[in-house]
Amino acid sequence: MRRKFLVLLEISLILGGLLLGYSAWKLNSALQQPLHVTQEQLLDVPTGATPNRMFYRMQTDGLLKDAFWLRVYWRFNMVGVPLHTGEYRLSPGMSVRELFELWRRGEVVQYNLTLVEGWNFRQVRAALAKHEKIEQTLNGLSDSEVMEKLGHAGVFPEGRFFPDTYRFVRGMTDVEFLQQAYARLEEVLAQEWNARAPETPYRDPYQALIMASLVEKETGVPQERAQIAGVFVRRMQIGMLLQTDPTVIYGMGERYNGKITRADLREPTPYNTYVNAGLPPTPIAMVGREAIHAALNPLPGSSLYFVARGDGSHVFSDDLDAHNSAVREYQLKRRADYRSSPAPQAQQSTPDDMVVEPSESSTAVDESSRTDQN
Repeated sequence: MRRKFLVLLEISLILGGLLLGYSAWKLNSALQQPLHVTQEQLLDVPTGATPNRMFYRMQTDGLLKDAFWLRVYWRFNMVGVPLHTGEYRLSPGMSVRELFELWRRGEVVQYNLTLVEGWNFRQVRAALAKHEKIEQTLNGLSDSEVMEKLGHAGVFPEGRFFPDTYRFVRGMTDVEFLQQAYARLEEVLAQEWNARAPETPYRDPYQALIMASLVEKETGVPQERAQIAGVFVRRMQIGMLLQTDPTVIYGMGERYNGKITRADLREPTPYNTYVNAGLPPTPIAMVGREAIHAALNPLPGSSLYFVARGDGSHVFSDDLDAHNSAVREYQLKRRADYRSSPAPQAQQSTPDDMVVEPSESSTAVDESSRTDQN
């Protein structure tokens, strides 16, 4: 009897060893198998997906085999490892083990969207709506309804989002994207406000943001921002009208066709700084940190006027006679390649880097009807 028992035990151990060996071989084979991918492609892991579901889906799609053994391996060797939602890049020759490492690290494909300094909110919404990797939830809503969705009901959206390149994974909603850009603007504005120069003429950070938007639209030359802010601050201090063209253009809205006339300068829109004293009621564009810093740290001096040279830079003048002379030289005798802002730099994009360029907007003035400049 005892001999029979020992024989059975020996057979059981042998069978158990064979089973363990077979299982180990199957697990290793399942992990080392190459994915059936002939060219680079993306694997989408949707919200709520589990490893088990992904194994069987991939097996059904012909990307791998032995989903059962992969399920066993994951259950005993990767307990607690979350499966991050997003897209994973699969390439020819990649093994299942390498895919597991991507999942373990949460190495999802990221996309870029750049919000550009000087854009208005209409351009921001257009860029978001074009991006196929962003989930669209705001289509058809008014600007005020959008702000309500963001949790900022009653806040005017212009200038409230920080221009930057934002990275995200597929499936991020337009609401989440805008919330991120809104929070970033609040953070930067608070930092710059706390480090502002003494005796700046703003009641609160929002007024500084408005001034920064004027600076942003008036020049793209970094070293001129503080100079232009200084001009505007001095005008405010002596009760002089700001008389800045971008506010007139903003007040015209979609009617603006590249030119402004004397009639436009007299139109009593809330944004027309040729007829209204002080700052406009809201920002007129998105602003970068440099423009905010310039608005809060205006350059001291005596200049009260500036006019575009035509190469993107400006001539600054202390009095009206000098300013009119500069207008005659640089505005009434415009060069063929005249431009009011620096030439835009080309931006490149890759498959995972969607950078939307702003459309160029000319601030050319109909000189037959207007001779004064800033």
